[in-house]
Amino acid sequence: MMPSEKQYGEAFVWIWLPEQTEPVVAGRLEADNGNLLFNYGKSYLERVNNVTPAISIYKPELPLEAGALSLLDGLSMPGCIRDGAPDAWGRRVIINKKLGLKGAGTDTVELDELTYLLESGSDRIGALDFQLSSSEYEPRRATNVPLEELLDSAARVEKGIPLNPELDMALYHGTAIGGARPKALIEDNDKKYVAKFSSSTDIHSVVKAEFIAMRLAELIGLNVAPVKLEMAANKDVLLVERFDREKVAQGWIRKPMVSALTLFGLDDMMARYASYEMLAEIIRYRFTNPKDTLQELFSRLVFNILCGNTDDHARNHAAFWDGEELSLTPAYDICPQGRTGNEASQAMLISGNNNLSQLKTCLETAHNFLLSENDARSIFEQQIALIEQHWENVCAEARLSEVERNLFWRRQFLNSFSTTS
Repeated sequence: MMPSEKQYGEAFVWIWLPEQTEPVVAGRLEADNGNLLFNYGKSYLERVNNVTPAISIYKPELPLEAGALSLLDGLSMPGCIRDGAPDAWGRRVIINKKLGLKGAGTDTVELDELTYLLESGSDRIGALDFQLSSSEYEPRRATNVPLEELLDSAARVEKGIPLNPELDMALYHGTAIGGARPKALIEDNDKKYVAKFSSSTDIHSVVKAEFIAMRLAELIGLNVAPVKLEMAANKDVLLVERFDREKVAQGWIRKPMVSALTLFGLDDMMARYASYEMLAEIIRYRFTNPKDTLQELFSRLVFNILCGNTDDHARNHAAFWDGEELSLTPAYDICPQGRTGNEASQAMLISGNNNLSQLKTCLETAHNFLLSENDARSIFEQQIALIEQHWENVCAEARLSEVERNLFWRRQFLNSFSTTS
């Protein structure tokens, strides 16, 4: 923390209740010896018999009770609140905006969590926002700007060049969207999108690789966020449709969400303990349609392995929350990762302490997803067949060169190490 940097002592949490287009204040976050404690507001708790009654932000963590709510063991702030905070890219933009630091300097400086919550854009993932006021909601947002300008903004941040006011607000608008790569938010008629850009450090077309993976995931029958590949300033831009927003006549509905990391009761420092087996158990007991959901999650795990997406950490899985029940969101951030050799490991544990990126690891854990060995092998065979069937067409959609196709095929996609079952 730089000596001149203002620190906030509190923030008010505003929430969009189900099917509503305007937020109400839910409660207050207060800094307390390095922790952030949450307290529901009296007026919010009294909405029990309201036409739009209060819901808990996430019941296992923040039940609808009066008084400061205790943190789960090992957490310094509620996970369901942290889900609304910016990750690496958003934090870098905020540091650039507030401190004007050069690129290298942003890797070491840290602001406090309340600053990140209050200084990030208001159109964040899920149904929460954070304000200094408990009575007047003022969104931090920007009007739509051309993709070319957003690309220029992202490049300036990567170089550590302070943004001018116009570009500043355009990129700042998307700071509360998770992830480490350059991105921004755009709106087009009745849809909202996360726009993902190339990075100056990319050694291959990461944007095209994610487009191909997401399209193939859709074609093999997974429930995934729709994607489009656009060109701006001669660069590829991936547009991922947001599934936590819905346009209605009165405005935008925001859908409450929690990450798998929050479901596990873990923070980022403990994410290495997250596992697919643990998520499967939570689904069995706390999700709607558990049997179908388990098969969907298992199929996503299989596809992550087959396409080389080893970045399947617990923030890249999420669930909708309606106040009482959970349901799996569409898949997102399926992005093949670079690999030099064959061997690879998934970000989450798969079977016991085993996270090797192999179909045989999936076979070991299939029973946790209520699937037989034959069921699992059928999923393997179907996915491999459909990836092979659609590969050329999807590569054509992505305008992938022959060199790029050879880079991905049998390396990230259908690597021989991964297909071992």
